[in-house]
Amino acid sequence: MNNFRKLLNSELGRVCSDEFASTEKMPVTIVLDNVRSQHNIGAAFRSADAFVAERIILCGICATPPSAEIHKSALGAENTIPWEYFKETTDAVKRLKEEDYTIISVEQTENSTMLNNIKLDIRKKYALVFGNEVKGVKQEVVDISDLVLEIPQHGTKHSINVSVSIGVLLWEFSKHIGRNRDDV
Repeated sequence: MNNFRKLLNSELGRVCSDEFASTEKMPVTIVLDNVRSQHNIGAAFRSADAFVAERIILCGICATPPSAEIHKSALGAENTIPWEYFKETTDAVKRLKEEDYTIISVEQTENSTMLNNIKLDIRKKYALVFGNEVKGVKQEVVDISDLVLEIPQHGTKHSINVSVSIGVLLWEFSKHIGRNRDDV
């Protein structure tokens, strides 16, 4: 018989909300470009909390906290991750560029970079733009991005759910510039 006792929440060593606020964040901002589902928005908050991302920027038709639907999947992370709202995603991206962020749209395009080939610089700040569940990232946002990343896929479907994509990207970024680096 194996020895894989499930840990109690009290044994996980998590910080409280006040401690989290002063914790050093991974230099990544998540931008949601017209994400329709509040469950996907909530999941973005929860993943941002798990990987200690800086903030989320909600754009266009994105719902904003407080929202019971966002809370269902965020489980309170909407209260620990700072967020902002912009009516136009392009305005958010332009401001992030002024703040010296490297803008990366997560999309399938000509000449996109596959995620497994990404080279990240720990001294830079990144903004990851995720798009609408059906239409993806708006072309005008892709056009002003510094890079387009694509998650390699090998099945029959053409895309991955936006909330799953956020988790995949945050995990990969955390391995290069976050707390899951080999040198931490």
